[in-house]
Amino acid sequence: MNRRVTVVGGGLAGSEAAWQLASRGFEVVLHEMRPLTTTPAHKTDKLAELVCSNTFKSTELTNAHGLLKAEMRLLGSMILDAADSARVAAGTALAVDRDVFSATVTERIESQSRISVVRDEVTEISAPCVVATGPLTSDKLAEAIRARLGVGALAFYDAIAPIVPRESIDDSIVFRGSRYGKETMDGADDGGAYLNCPMTRQQYDEFVDALMSADQYHGHEFDEVPYFEGCMPVEVMAKRGRDTLRFGPLKPVGLRDPRTGREAYAVVQLRQEDRAGRMWNLVGFQTRLRIPEQQRVLRMIPGLAEAEFLRYGSIHRNSYLNSPAALSAHLAIRDEPTILFAGQITGVEGYTESSATGLLAGINLTRLLSGEMPAVPPPTTMIGALYRHMNEADPRHFQPMNANFGLLDELSEKVRDKKQKREMFAARALRVMNDWIEANGICERGAVEVTRAGRGAVEDLSNKFADSVSLSGPT
Repeated sequence: MNRRVTVVGGGLAGSEAAWQLASRGFEVVLHEMRPLTTTPAHKTDKLAELVCSNTFKSTELTNAHGLLKAEMRLLGSMILDAADSARVAAGTALAVDRDVFSATVTERIESQSRISVVRDEVTEISAPCVVATGPLTSDKLAEAIRARLGVGALAFYDAIAPIVPRESIDDSIVFRGSRYGKETMDGADDGGAYLNCPMTRQQYDEFVDALMSADQYHGHEFDEVPYFEGCMPVEVMAKRGRDTLRFGPLKPVGLRDPRTGREAYAVVQLRQEDRAGRMWNLVGFQTRLRIPEQQRVLRMIPGLAEAEFLRYGSIHRNSYLNSPAALSAHLAIRDEPTILFAGQITGVEGYTESSATGLLAGINLTRLLSGEMPAVPPPTTMIGALYRHMNEADPRHFQPMNANFGLLDELSEKVRDKKQKREMFAARALRVMNDWIEANGICERGAVEVTRAGRGAVEDLSNKFADSVSLSGPT
C-alpha cells in the first residue's frame, strides 16, 4: 500500500486533511506556495491564515454551524481544537485571535513527524492527493485543474470587512450588548460580546445616502459579478432597498441601549477580533469602497467619528469548481478517485465548512489507499447534507453554499415550532453521525482520538435538549 500522499494547499482544509492522513499513519507532503507566491488576500506565511472574519460562527446546536462543529468534533477535528485554544470573547460564536490560531495550526503541522511542509507552487496534480488550494488558486494550477476536469471553474468576488482599534471607538456613544442578551463569553456577565453603534433615523438615512454614492473600485468584470449572498458588499446591499440594511447587518431588534432602555432605529455592531480586545471588526461591512471613501463614510457611524483603520475592506477574486458537473460524491475526479478536492474550491463557503471537507477528504483518501470504498455521512447529518448538495445541485446554477438546515432531509413528522424542529434535527444528526462513525470504523481504524474536550462540548450542548442523543461511539 502506498503510504506517501500529497496535500496541495496549507489553508484550513489542507491542514485538516494533512493532519487526518498523518494521524492514520501516512507520510504527507504538504505543499504551500506562500511566501514564495503570494495572493491578494493573505498577509503572512502561516498555515490556516484567516483572511476574512475571525469567527467560525455559532457553537449552538440549534444553529446549522454549531451542529456542523459538533459533528466535526466527533470526527476528531484538529482545526476546531486549535480554534478552541485561540478563542476570544464572542458569546456563543467561536471567534479566535487569528494570529494565535494560525500559529497554533502551523506549530502542530510542523511538529507532526509524518508531515513535511514544502514551500512551492504546485502546477500539476497527480494521485494520490488532496487539492485544497482554496478560492485563490494560482493561475497555473487552476489551468491544470480545468484541463484535467474538462469544465471551466466558476468565479465570484468575496469582500473583506474593515477592522478598527478599540481605543479609537467613542465609549460615550457606543454601548456593549448582545441581541436579546444571549451572547456572552462562556456565560460570563460581561454585558454582551459586541460593541453597538446606535443610529437615529436621520443618521441612518444620511449614512445610506453616503454609502450608495461613494466611489468604488471598478473593473470590467465587476458589473456582472455573481456575489455570494453570504458575503454581499454593504454598498450592494444598500442599493437593494432603503431598509435592506435595517433588516440585515444593521438590524436593531433585540438590542436595547442600557442608557435609554430603547431600541435604536438601526445599529452597527462591532465584534472582537483578538484575544486582548484591541481590534474590532465591523460586522457585515464587507466592502469594495476605495480607501478614502471608507474613511469618510464609515466615520459617519456614531461612535466611529475618530476611528482609525487597522485593515480596510477589500475585494478579491474567488474561484470554485462546478462540483456537481465535475466531481464524484466524495469530491474526487470521477475517473481518478484518489485525487480529492477539499475546501472552498469545492463550492462550500465558510471556515467550518471548508475544514469539514478537509477532514472528510483525509478520512476518505485513507480508506481508498487501504482498499476500501470512500464513505460520506448520510444527508441527515450536516456534513453529509453539504456533500449531497455539492454532488446533486443543478450544475447550471451552482453557487457556494454555507451549512444550513434547509440542506438536511426532512423529519419524519411535522413540527411547527422552529426551535423544537432544529433541536430534533440536531439530535437526529448526532445519533446518525455516531452510528456512521461506528459502522465505518472511522475513529478506531485510524487510531484517531476524539478529544475529551470536543466530546464533552457536544455532550454538554446535546444534553440541553435531547436526553436520547447517544454519544457512545468509538473514542
